[in-house]
Amino acid sequence: MEIREIIWLDQFLDKIEHKHGLTADEVAEVLRSRPRITRIEPGDVEGEDLYRALGRTHAGRYVAVFFILKRGGSALPVSARDMTAKERNRYAYRKS
Repeated sequence: MEIREIIWLDQFLDKIEHKHGLTADEVAEVLRSRPRITRIEPGDVEGEDLYRALGRTHAGRYVAVFFILKRGGSALPVSARDMTAKERNRYAYRKS
């Protein structure tokens, strides 16, 4: 899956930065670094589902980004946080 553009909404970016301590740059690094992407659930709008991307920042931080994949390949990040231990294991296993 190729993400062509990242759409930022202040309400989600504020939560990501203040609650989870991640910057927009870190989220973008993960989404642009060939992350492991999994469809989580169907979206409210047909064809716009919720996905989780597991990846690492350039500094080595393990991050899970939750985003809505919009038509045309744009990603709308709605949340992001450090990976759980289970997610880190899954990410490491699939990287092998």
